[in-house]
Amino acid sequence: MSNPQEINGGSCVAMVGKDCVAIACDLRMGSQGLGVSNDFEKVFNYGDNVYLGLTGLATDVQTLHEVFREKTNLYKMAEERQIEPETFANLVSSTLYEKRFGPYFVGPIVAGINSKTEKPFICGFDLIGCIDFAKDFIVSGTASDMLYGMCESLWQPDLEPEDLFNTCSQALMCAMDRDPLGGWGAIVWIITKDKVVKKLLKTRQD
Repeated sequence: MSNPQEINGGSCVAMVGKDCVAIACDLRMGSQGLGVSNDFEKVFNYGDNVYLGLTGLATDVQTLHEVFREKTNLYKMAEERQIEPETFANLVSSTLYEKRFGPYFVGPIVAGINSKTEKPFICGFDLIGCIDFAKDFIVSGTASDMLYGMCESLWQPDLEPEDLFNTCSQALMCAMDRDPLGGWGAIVWIITKDKVVKKLLKTRQD
């Protein structure tokens, strides 16, 4: 039987820079080897500077996006402020753990900038919500093995936003060239305390 996390393909990566963070995903959504769509974004925004990347089973990706949209809106109404990345990471963890006996087949990545400390934050999760904190980069999806190798080769500490964009883009595109279940374009978000820049990458469509 196929791994449910690999049926629809797709990959995501987040990197930390100097007072900035980048998160990127590819745009392919398929049914194993069959391509279905080339505009399936896997990164979602919750709050000012909080982003969540979701790879895995496309139906679970869409379901969880709506679940977190509802929960963050309720948090904003109750607390009268935007949710911080660290708080959102714990929300993701508890939500996944609630379904531990029938888990969502996703690989979440949280990336953002804390509005008070202005420090970048990234982390990843397993199926049942165990948090994997990282100070450099975190990856998920069908190209994870290739992404780890590329990120270890290219990432450096204290990258400026433009350098971080180039590094993240190169790592994702090189990994996708070796992943038949990913690709078909990519989107990169560069998040700083003042602004968020979203850029589209053109990649191979075969």
